[in-house]
Amino acid sequence: MAVMSDTAFQPSSRPLEGMTCLMIGMVFFVVQDALMKTLLATYPVWMLIGARATISVMILVPLILYLGRPHRLWTPLWPLHLIRATLFAVGFCLFYTAFPFMGLAEVTTIFFSAPLMTALLAAVFLRETIGLQRGLALVIGFIGVLIAMRPGGATFQWVAVLPLICAFTYALSQIVARKIGDRESTLTVGLYTLAPSGPIVALLGWSVNQVFDFGPEFAHLRFEFPIPDGSGILWLAAIAGAGMMGYILNSRAYQVAPASLMAPFDYSYLPMAAVLGYLLWGEVPPVNTVVGMALIVASGVFIGYREIQTARRAKAVHIAPTAPFVVDSPDV
Repeated sequence: MAVMSDTAFQPSSRPLEGMTCLMIGMVFFVVQDALMKTLLATYPVWMLIGARATISVMILVPLILYLGRPHRLWTPLWPLHLIRATLFAVGFCLFYTAFPFMGLAEVTTIFFSAPLMTALLAAVFLRETIGLQRGLALVIGFIGVLIAMRPGGATFQWVAVLPLICAFTYALSQIVARKIGDRESTLTVGLYTLAPSGPIVALLGWSVNQVFDFGPEFAHLRFEFPIPDGSGILWLAAIAGAGMMGYILNSRAYQVAPASLMAPFDYSYLPMAAVLGYLLWGEVPPVNTVVGMALIVASGVFIGYREIQTARRAKAVHIAPTAPFVVDSPDV
């Protein structure tokens, strides 16, 4: 099968493009999550994610058909896309479930153990080197996660585990994105990430509601679909647009650059989320969240710095002996 023959593929690396895509993508994700947190008071999480998927498909399918190659509606890499879409859908259902119970900065600080997990998983599955110093940075970062969560503390909430699980599924999905590499166009990756999330969350929501009878405190988990009015439709469209752009840019970043290099730039989300949480809901992160956030960010930034330094040295060693005879390639 074509997928099996692709396992030896070595993706090109374009760090600047990846960093730019990821930073802009984080802006869209902050907007999307602020809208999600607001609308969860009116609509269940299944409906919000389903609406995002539906509207995204309505935009992406005609756009792909109009633009043609290299974009495509059918791809032999669909098993990898389906795995990634499932990881995203299930993980972010858990992530949004925690929103009504925790501040935006608190939820996202725990979630941002994901870049640390990405760097670790990249070493295991993609053979991207970590080294001693980056290994110590990972340990410090995970200590920051524990401080932010405060397991066993008086203020610990069990829902804090949900964004941690989402972080793990997110990290796995980014490893899959790196496996896909730039064999797919960005629009195709976006379509295959978002389109399956609708039926996946519908099945998940229906199944969970067969097992649990959710009371008023968990009204956002009921399998209900209120009919939105005109303004509601506009807000749902805004969520879909922001989410679609975020996913597309995020996917592109991990397609064209090493996962361990891109992961630290995910942290640009945190200060934006903290500011929005304060401006919109008056949320002030507790001290343990701020301390944990500082350790997590410091760890991630150091890992990114070490990755850049290692890449530069490796490139210098590779190019120096043959520099007079080599024509530069944009993919190097």
